[in-house]
Amino acid sequence: MRHWTLDDIDWQAFDRSKTDEDTVRIIKAASLVEFNGNDYARYLERVFAGDTQFIKVAWDWAEEEVQHGEALRRWAELADPGWSFEDSFKRFTEGFSLPLDAEASVRGSRCGELIARCVVEVGTSSYYSALRDSTDEPVLKQICRNIASDEFRHYKLFYDHMKRYRDAEKPWLVQRMKVAVGRLIEGEDDELAYAYFAANDIEGPYDRKACIAAYGSRAFPHYERGHVKLATGMVMKAVGMKPQSRFGQWSSNLAWRMFDRRRRQMQAEAPSF
Repeated sequence: MRHWTLDDIDWQAFDRSKTDEDTVRIIKAASLVEFNGNDYARYLERVFAGDTQFIKVAWDWAEEEVQHGEALRRWAELADPGWSFEDSFKRFTEGFSLPLDAEASVRGSRCGELIARCVVEVGTSSYYSALRDSTDEPVLKQICRNIASDEFRHYKLFYDHMKRYRDAEKPWLVQRMKVAVGRLIEGEDDELAYAYFAANDIEGPYDRKACIAAYGSRAFPHYERGHVKLATGMVMKAVGMKPQSRFGQWSSNLAWRMFDRRRRQMQAEAPSF
């Protein structure tokens, strides 16, 4: 069930003078990833075969993800009327695909799959919160506020189901941490990199490292320390650790230092596209 619709957005408030090319480029990429939500639901439907309760949640989640893509697409088209979402999405799905024929989770267990989903929602909720707080363009701010709210709620949905499977499967803390760290590392995999490549009509062969740097150098500057701190706490909670502990505070500080170093590295390595 959607908590808002495209009609709730005040599209007439769009202010082109408050847009910038870098933000438009990353919003185009994000629109492709979000719009691809149905493929993720198909994957989850296979992984959680027989769990009708969760499968319904997965498809409801996908419906909202697709709407996120539609909202971001419409904003990007206002900012760049010459951009073709259809062409970019076709290019994206031809070059990137999910393991839709998987019979079991690529994370090794259903609990692991849901921990990974929690980590993804941590990433998206913090990302759209950072964009919401940094942009002055009123329509994008409204869209990002709505999406961030959805993503925080999605985190709770996956977290609640994860606890159910954690109680049944009883994975060790080290196993849960391994899944979370692995999914964090995958934040620099082909999905976002190829989405950036496809959305911005980059010429020549696809170069993942260059596209990740191009994307990150434009996206990471929107983050403040508070966004990273909140994200760190949510990841810790997902694996069963206490964010408010001394270790949690140490982890938050370390995460910020690592994030800031990676941001500076991406800015130094970023190509012109």
